[in-house]
Amino acid sequence: MKIAIIGYGLQGASSYEYWRKDNQITICDQNEIQNPPKDVELRIGSDHLKNLNDFDLIVRSPSVHPKDIISANGEQIKNKITTNTNEFFKVCPSKNIIGVTGTKGKGTTSTLITKMLEETGRKVHLGGNIGTPPLEMLEAGIDKNDWVVLELANFQLIDIKYSPHIALCLMVVPEHQDWHQDMEEYVNAKSQLFSHQTETDIAIYYSKNEISKKIASSGNAAQIPYYNYPGAVVEDEYIKIDSNEICKISDIKLLGRHNLQNVCAAVTTIWQIDKKIATIQNVLSTFSGLEHRLELVRELEGVKYYDDSFATTPESAIVAIEAFKSPKIIILGGSDKGAKYNELAKTVNSGNVRHVILIGDTAQAIEAALVQEGYNNYSFGNSEINEIVTLAKVKSHPGDVVLLSTGCASFGIFKDYKDRGDKFKSAVRSLS
Repeated sequence: MKIAIIGYGLQGASSYEYWRKDNQITICDQNEIQNPPKDVELRIGSDHLKNLNDFDLIVRSPSVHPKDIISANGEQIKNKITTNTNEFFKVCPSKNIIGVTGTKGKGTTSTLITKMLEETGRKVHLGGNIGTPPLEMLEAGIDKNDWVVLELANFQLIDIKYSPHIALCLMVVPEHQDWHQDMEEYVNAKSQLFSHQTETDIAIYYSKNEISKKIASSGNAAQIPYYNYPGAVVEDEYIKIDSNEICKISDIKLLGRHNLQNVCAAVTTIWQIDKKIATIQNVLSTFSGLEHRLELVRELEGVKYYDDSFATTPESAIVAIEAFKSPKIIILGGSDKGAKYNELAKTVNSGNVRHVILIGDTAQAIEAALVQEGYNNYSFGNSEINEIVTLAKVKSHPGDVVLLSTGCASFGIFKDYKDRGDKFKSAVRSLS
């Protein structure tokens, strides 16, 4: 079979390893590939999406929009397009699959669910957008009785042909508007996770978000809200479900009030599988979060430095600001994904922010929103992270928090949010 793999990132490489045997593989990528496999043909450059009709199968990587493939080859090619995620759903030995989507919190919630399932003694496989490509997860030997937790972004979901037994939608707000045609397409992409569910499946959603509710209703599954009954709720400073007190909020190790949403989402999900309160308590009292999510880097001269580089939307920067009562110096800005900064500026103005350092392509747009709110305690940083961090140190006082929570994507100055967070942490650790 002649197969074209479009894009050669993590999932493209995983797709090659899966399909390489007994197939003729061509890798198509806009950019040069370092150390490509020797047994493949290459199509590199601006025309890499053209003339694909001779292939039997087109394997789309998440960064490539399906409409670009169709536009370059015609509508008839649509039925040839698949993805790493689609193939995983098709061949996975276990049907105990939990899919998690939403704008922010997917990684944290997916990890919480995984740890809770593991605490019950079950074998669990975690992957998807969180790190391990779905097809690569098969190499671990998934048994039919195992559980699979997939973090799935809009890029994987836009043309998904399957739905998991349990699908979970967290809060959804505008994001990736530079990749999608409009917000409607973004919502429709998320909806695909639920649209193939049947009456025997379960759809869990954030009750305070109408978009989340709409997305979860796309299929025929039983719908269960969280942050509202009958799902997990925050009540009297406890996490509760089915009238059971799961744990005190003060016992939860995750930092930030916003993480209570992720906790309730995970508790509601695990409650459909296992109702052992002690196992849930053990996880909530020990799990402190993922890298680049409100991660304490160090404390120096009475100032705490936090890496929240994963905050790539204004909404996620807002919750980071609200997570700390202390005065804050916050680094904002990056590449432009079409977001608006009015609400972020309001939160800065009312959120005990001592100073804002603006960086990247969106610096002027954020500045305009801040000025409109009457906030003027800002300065502009350059592209050197060490100088940005040094400026933050100069602006800080003992008892303050320095917060890298840019509210924007990282491309331009940095490779991605991980690169941005790693360089921030390195610069902070070098302070003296």
